[in-house]
Amino acid sequence: MKRKQLTMDSIDLRILAVVQADASLSQTELAERVGISSTACSRRVQSLVEEGIIRRRVALLSHEKLNVGVTVFVAVRTNRHSSASLEQFQKLLNDLPEVLEYYRIAGHVDYLIKAVVPDIAAYDTLYQRIVSRVELTEVTSMFAMQQIKETTAIPLNYV
Repeated sequence: MKRKQLTMDSIDLRILAVVQADASLSQTELAERVGISSTACSRRVQSLVEEGIIRRRVALLSHEKLNVGVTVFVAVRTNRHSSASLEQFQKLLNDLPEVLEYYRIAGHVDYLIKAVVPDIAAYDTLYQRIVSRVELTEVTSMFAMQQIKETTAIPLNYV
């Protein structure tokens, strides 16, 4: 069955721009900023949600105030590429709250992981949890010197 594609206009795009900047706005405030009625805005937002364009609304939290000020990117190579190995690795990463994002990628490495931790010692603990459960060929860790943009929820287990 072919899925109907939502046609977006400039109003939908303004709604998305405003919601991305501040998802905490009430429906009335959002409608005022976009320049349409609250009812029309509500219908449009609901349609954007139903289409999966708006997947969720989140709050951006302070890494430093929540004691996860170190961002690390981990490039992983593995010697196993079966679907069972992929599933095992995905389950492991899904269960680690420090892991904000991970990707299976093409190129020299197989996976790229983004994680946040309080310090290098906490990263070492995370690293040990990963390598003790999954057989890996190579792991390269890169620590961010400066965070420029962040839009993903962070773990609260270090508070």
